[in-house]
Amino acid sequence: MPVILGLSGSLRKASFNTGLLRAAAELAPAGVTIEIGDIREVPLYNADEEAAHGLPEAVERLQSQLSAADGLLLATPEYNNSIPGVFKNSIDWMSRGDGLKMFVGKPVAVMGASPGGFGTILSQNAWLPVLRTLKAELWSEVRMLVSRAGNVYDDEGNLADEKSRDALAKFVKDFAAEL
Repeated sequence: MPVILGLSGSLRKASFNTGLLRAAAELAPAGVTIEIGDIREVPLYNADEEAAHGLPEAVERLQSQLSAADGLLLATPEYNNSIPGVFKNSIDWMSRGDGLKMFVGKPVAVMGASPGGFGTILSQNAWLPVLRTLKAELWSEVRMLVSRAGNVYDDEGNLADEKSRDALAKFVKDFAAEL
């Protein structure tokens, strides 16, 4: 039974990307589990703090989840045409200590939702050199981009549009089939 660690790069309560991740977990095929991790408690990276205190508990929890997972699903917002700083910071922390070896060869899929007309295509592209550096295996058979997200989510941040949900279900099914 494949387990996928899902991470959202947004801290916003009604985040489109957190809603996309919740929908992915709901729509995962039978036998596939998407465990949603949480980056909210990951502090800003500081090598002095790491040297003095080691890895923060929130980072160790994420590393443990990543180690146990068969794949990683990133739900990335797009801020100023790139990766949100809070999301990149979390991945940077996760790669510390023994964390780097947890990324090596790990299948990773990237998806995202944005109020703009281009979805999160630039943010998704910005993840490519990061994932290459981590030696992760990028799954790129299909792109999952939700554009004009304000029109396809309800007031609580849940993906409500059936066409988008159908595309997401296929995306998750196809990614899970590669694990």
